[in-house]
Amino acid sequence: MGWITKGQLRVFVVVWVIVTATMAVSAQSPGDAGIGDDFYPGLGNGGYDVESYRIEVVVSDDLAAITRAKTTLTALATQSLSSFNLDFLGMTVDAVRVNSADARIAREGREMTVTPQQTIPDGEAFVVEVEYHGVPGTDSDGDSLDFNNGWFHYGGGVLVASEPDGSAAWFPCNDHPLDKALFDFVIDVPAPYVAVANGVLENVEKDGERIVYTWRMSHPMATYLTTVNINTFVEQREVTDSGLVIRNYFPLAIAEQAAETFARQAEMIATFEPLFGPFPFDVYGVVVADVPLGFALETQTISLFGRNVISGTATGSGASSESVIAHELAHQWFGDSLTPATWRDLWLNEGFATYAQALWTEATLGRSAADRMMVSFYSQISSPLDAARGTAAPGDPPPDALFNRSVYLRGAWVLHALRLQIGDEAFFRFAARVCVAIRLQ
Repeated sequence: MGWITKGQLRVFVVVWVIVTATMAVSAQSPGDAGIGDDFYPGLGNGGYDVESYRIEVVVSDDLAAITRAKTTLTALATQSLSSFNLDFLGMTVDAVRVNSADARIAREGREMTVTPQQTIPDGEAFVVEVEYHGVPGTDSDGDSLDFNNGWFHYGGGVLVASEPDGSAAWFPCNDHPLDKALFDFVIDVPAPYVAVANGVLENVEKDGERIVYTWRMSHPMATYLTTVNINTFVEQREVTDSGLVIRNYFPLAIAEQAAETFARQAEMIATFEPLFGPFPFDVYGVVVADVPLGFALETQTISLFGRNVISGTATGSGASSESVIAHELAHQWFGDSLTPATWRDLWLNEGFATYAQALWTEATLGRSAADRMMVSFYSQISSPLDAARGTAAPGDPPPDALFNRSVYLRGAWVLHALRLQIGDEAFFRFAARVCVAIRLQ
C-alpha cells in the first residue's frame, strides 16, 4: 500500500469521527416501557435492575393523604440508558434526580419516563430520587384514577395490598416480580398510631405528636408484596421451637379474639418446615386491618388479613380462617421466596399454597379429612357451571381473570395427582429439593 495524502487523511478522520459518533448515539437508547411479560406487557420496565428501595412517607393527621414522600432507588443499568421508565400512577411529583442531578420527566398513565442529564452507561450503578405527595388513587387534580389495589385509607387506618400491580399507586418502582429488591420503609404517622411494614422493625422515634417507624426487608422482595398498615395496633410475640420470631399486629379492640384466631401459627410452621425446609425469612407474623376484606394477602414476612378473619372466614371463598392462615403462611416459601418470572405462572404461587391447606388438614385432622378437602376442590372445578365458564388450565389463566379457581384448585390438584402417582416418599423428597434449590439461588 502506498502513502496516503493529507487530503485523504483528513477525509478518513472525518469519516471515522462520524461513524464512531453514530455508533455511540445508537448504543444509547431508552429502556423499554415493559419488562417483557407477554401476559401484561405494560408492567415493569426494561434497561435496569433495581437493587434497593428506600421509601420515606409522611402521612397526614387524618391518614387520608401522603403529605410528603421520597422514594430512593439504587439500580444497575443493563444497557446504556438515555432514559428509562418507572411505574408510577397518580400523585404529584415534586422533584426527580438521577445521581443527585435534576432530571426531566414525562408522564402517561402509569408510565413515568425519566431523562437524566447524562447517559447512564451499561453496567453502571445509579441512584434515582423521586419526591412526591398526594392521595393515592387520585391524579394531581384530585380526580379518582381507575385502579383497584394499592394504598387504601379506610377511615380509622391504612392498608396496602398491591397484587398484582398496585405498588405503582403509592411509590415509583419497577412494578413486576421479575425485579426483586431490598427495601427500607420510613413511615411517619401521627401519635398514637402504629405503622407496620415488611421485615424487621429497626427503629421507633417519637417526635412531639409524630412517631417515625423504620422497617427493613433484608431479603429480596417483589414490589407487589410490599405493605404498610397503620392503626392503633397491639403487638403480640412468640418464638417457634426452631427459633423464629412471630410478631402479630392486631387492632386494639379485637386483639384478644385475634390472638386466639392465630394461635396455631407456630404449629403450622413446625408442620411445614420439615416439608418445605427452614422458614425462608428472618421473621414472620400477620397484621389484621380493622376493616372486613374479601381476601387475604401473603405480604412478605407479615401476611395481611381483614377483621372478618375473627369471625371464621378470611376470604370471599368461604374457606375457614385456619385454612387461609395456613395458605398465606405457605406462600412465604411459594410466592415470596420463590417468585414467578411472569404472571402467567401464578399457579406456582397459588397451587402450592392451596395444597398446603390440605397438608395442614392432613397433619391435624388426618389423611381422610385431607382427602375430603381435595374431593371438594375437584367437585368445584369439575362442576357443569365451571365447565360452562371455560375454566382454563392453571398454567394458562385468562389475563382478565388471573385469580380464577383453576389457578388455585386445579393447581393444587396438579400436585396431589403427582403425589398419588409417585408416592409420598418421592413427592416430599421432591418438594424439599425444590425449596433447597430456592435457598441456593
